[in-house]
Amino acid sequence: MNLPVLYRTEQIRAIELQHGTNDGTGGLMEQAGLAVAELACGLVKESHAHILILAGPGNNGGDALVAARHLQSRFFHTHVVFTGDAAKLPPDALAAYNAWLVAGGKVTSEIPTCIQFGLVIDGLFGIGLTRELDAHYVQLIDAVNALPATRLAIDVPSGLSADTGHVLGAAVTADHTITFIAHKPGLYTLDGPDHAGHIHLATLGITPSPSIPVGWLLDSPPAKLAPRKRNSHKGSFGSVAVLGGASGMVGAAFLASRAALLAGSGRVYCHFINADAPLIDPNFPELMLRHGEQVAENMDCIIVGPGMGRSVQAASQLKTALQSGIPLVLDADALHLLAADPALTAMLKQRGNAVLTPHPGEAAVLLDCDTTQIQSDRIASAQHIANRYHATVVLKGAGSVIATPDGLSEKSRWYINASGNPGLSAAGMGDVLTGIIAALIVQGLTLEQATLLGVYLHGNAADSLVADGLGPIGLKASEIALEVRNLLNEKNT
Repeated sequence: MNLPVLYRTEQIRAIELQHGTNDGTGGLMEQAGLAVAELACGLVKESHAHILILAGPGNNGGDALVAARHLQSRFFHTHVVFTGDAAKLPPDALAAYNAWLVAGGKVTSEIPTCIQFGLVIDGLFGIGLTRELDAHYVQLIDAVNALPATRLAIDVPSGLSADTGHVLGAAVTADHTITFIAHKPGLYTLDGPDHAGHIHLATLGITPSPSIPVGWLLDSPPAKLAPRKRNSHKGSFGSVAVLGGASGMVGAAFLASRAALLAGSGRVYCHFINADAPLIDPNFPELMLRHGEQVAENMDCIIVGPGMGRSVQAASQLKTALQSGIPLVLDADALHLLAADPALTAMLKQRGNAVLTPHPGEAAVLLDCDTTQIQSDRIASAQHIANRYHATVVLKGAGSVIATPDGLSEKSRWYINASGNPGLSAAGMGDVLTGIIAALIVQGLTLEQATLLGVYLHGNAADSLVADGLGPIGLKASEIALEVRNLLNEKNT
């Protein structure tokens, strides 16, 4: 896999120290400010436009002041709102502040009125912000977000945690973000995608060597199915069983089963808990439907949970699946049953070889906490689940986080998925995801490869459909499964 690396703030700080400090004329801050100015020139449609630059009390403000100097030299009307105290600026930022004044620049403490700005550049706070913003900055950010102008954020939108994507009271809603050295996880998960806009990376000439633990941005297919041989048959592409479909929830099991078939599984068996469930799927007669029977031992992967309910029978079927040794994909009610029974948890930890796909509410059940705690640090939450249950984990949501079962050890790996859109916010999408992952497992990918590719394709299918004018409003889970089939065939021809 050749995926972009994601670095936390602590790691970025260490990289900055390795490359020395800025002297105000040619160091990292000068390079960063110049990169901002060059991007800004491409975003402003009119020459001599008015540009508003907000410079905060730290080094992010210094980057903004360097950008202001360059933009003024290119004959833009540059207005700087400085919110700090020059006497308290860090050395690099102070050098940039003085250079701005020497160049004839001025600063003010309030946003000028009666000016039509072509661009607003946000340099209030960077990656170091960890506290909630006070009322003054919340009011200022609200005013910035209300301006009818394109907004460009420096490194991260002010008010957004660079590590978690959590909004610290208020955050700039940027149309573009130029981030430095490497990608930051907070730009891609939780609230990050709603605030960062289009993300531009300026490496500043630095190629950081990966450190441990480290994460990756899942922005392209991370694996590929092997081309199908002409001399093959249905048994060549694996068998998937789906356990679920209690009374009133048969549709969930159908969605997972259909998705597994459309994503390439050679055979799919759908085992309903509801004895009154249909005997045939008229839309997909290729599915083999069962009622209350034990899963055949010759399956290559078992999905447990879609529409399963939490009955004694459901718990018994989950236990049987855990005892089988067959790769598992667990979702929905299976996760609730797992968390409620230490014996089932122990079985899972002992066997491994499973994928869990919780949404934040289910993740909270798995960790015996509340959803707020899960969302406060989605990466850490996914890693804790992987460690506790010894399974590959997909914490679903905006910027789904995938964590390996290495937990929080030095070998821990985590990924943030960059594909997908709000069209996925509809019933049945998780059921379809389980079917896709299971189908990729039985076609020869490892659990980690299948999970990563499945999550990426799931989001990519939504993006493809929206690009074609279908959604995001009203997008259906069944449409995602059909589009995944199209994408798999495109990428394997």
